[in-house]
Amino acid sequence: MKITKLSTYVLGTSWRNLTIVEVHTDAGVTGLGEVRMLNHTDALLGFLAEATENHIRGSDPFEVESLVHRMMRLDYARAGEIAMSALAAVEIACWDIQGKALDVPVYRLLGGAVRDRIKAYANGWYQVERTPEEFAAAAGRVVARGYRAMKVDPFGAGMFELDREETTRSLELVAAVREAVGPDVEIMIEMHGRFNPATAIRLAGLLEPYDPAWLEEPVPPENLAALAKVAAHTTIPIATGERMHTRYDYRELFESQAADILQTDITHSGGLWEAKKLAATAESHYLLMAPHNVGGPISTAANLHLAATTVNFKVQEHFNDFADVFVKDCEPGLPEVVDGYFPLPQGPGLGISLDHEALARHPRQSVNFNLFSSGWERRQAAEG
Repeated sequence: MKITKLSTYVLGTSWRNLTIVEVHTDAGVTGLGEVRMLNHTDALLGFLAEATENHIRGSDPFEVESLVHRMMRLDYARAGEIAMSALAAVEIACWDIQGKALDVPVYRLLGGAVRDRIKAYANGWYQVERTPEEFAAAAGRVVARGYRAMKVDPFGAGMFELDREETTRSLELVAAVREAVGPDVEIMIEMHGRFNPATAIRLAGLLEPYDPAWLEEPVPPENLAALAKVAAHTTIPIATGERMHTRYDYRELFESQAADILQTDITHSGGLWEAKKLAATAESHYLLMAPHNVGGPISTAANLHLAATTVNFKVQEHFNDFADVFVKDCEPGLPEVVDGYFPLPQGPGLGISLDHEALARHPRQSVNFNLFSSGWERRQAAEG
């Protein structure tokens, strides 16, 4: 079996364009991959066009190790976000093709299931006014939907420091969410790499009474010594990794023990096989995996197949119950969250199909999403 061509589609919303890759083969079997590129969709599409000519067309979709090696090494450039995202979309589609060709779910090809359901947490639910009352009501809707875990960034447009007024306001939001959901629901605190170490440490101390499940990216991702400094000054687990793009990027993180939970985004870091390698190394360092996922059902399904086979998996991020729910119409087949868990996905392949008519109703949008702009949490496109 050989890959004959790639088709690309862009599913648009006001804050994220989801690039879908459909890989075609000479056997008539097709596979799907997907990635959300934050404000870099054209760069991704351009890379895919060149990579198709240089590496992808004519490849055997069963030989993902060869594909990964060629796309990472033979261009003689250090693979970064664009290259690893393009690779991931194609690589995930290759697993989908393999599963369809063999009539099995992808997780059976990755070593088989080690669990019969997959814990999920909700994101995208706090698209409301930034008040304690509105955040509490929104959090209540998450629990009513069956989730037992949720993530929130309460810090507005904060960067490096947070003044006393904004600190008070942010803590009030977390307190309101905790009161609304009770003591047994996990609350993950997202920081989006906003703060310097001193501010992150101060906020960690103030947040401890609300028992967060983790602090996510408390400092910018480039300086792992700064992250280790934060980790040394809090008992709250530290999560990071969504902006690391190769398994080699994690070496210093493992050595410094600067984090407790890895949030690799499989759609930005080469796909499923690379994530399996990373998870194995993480397991040898006693770290848990909680993959970042801001994609649609195709991306989520790929993550579920990874989670099914990963011993040190913790929990899976999910947006599409609370943000742009129409994406589920465009990519049908993902199982629903029930009592806080996804059931194992059913194959063959990823278990997702593409509704081209629904997709055509949501074309690409002009997106400039800025997490450091006022009102970003409403997830509307930024101006300019």
